[in-house]
Amino acid sequence: MATIFCALCAWVMTILFLYSIWLTVKQGINHLHKLHQVPCHNCEYFTNDYRLKCTVHPKKACCELAIGCVDFEPKTATCNACQRGRIWKFD
Repeated sequence: MATIFCALCAWVMTILFLYSIWLTVKQGINHLHKLHQVPCHNCEYFTNDYRLKCTVHPKKACCELAIGCVDFEPKTATCNACQRGRIWKFD
C-alpha cells in the first residue's frame, strides 16, 4: 500500500511541477506581449541614449507606463543619404 501511495505522490508532484512551469511560461508570454506595445522606439522624442531615453517623459520611457503616451509623435523620415549611412563632411 505504501508503494502505491508513494507513486501517487510522485505523479501528483510531477503534474504540479509541470503545471507551475506552464503558468510561468504563459505569464512570461503575456508580459512580452505587453512590452511589445511600448511605442518608444518609434517616437520622435526617443533619443536611443541610456542617459536620456525620452526628452518629454524620461521616467516613463521604455516601460509599461509609456503605453498610450499622449505625446507620442511618429518618427519622421530621414534623407536618403542618412539612411544609407553616408557621412557629410563640410570643409
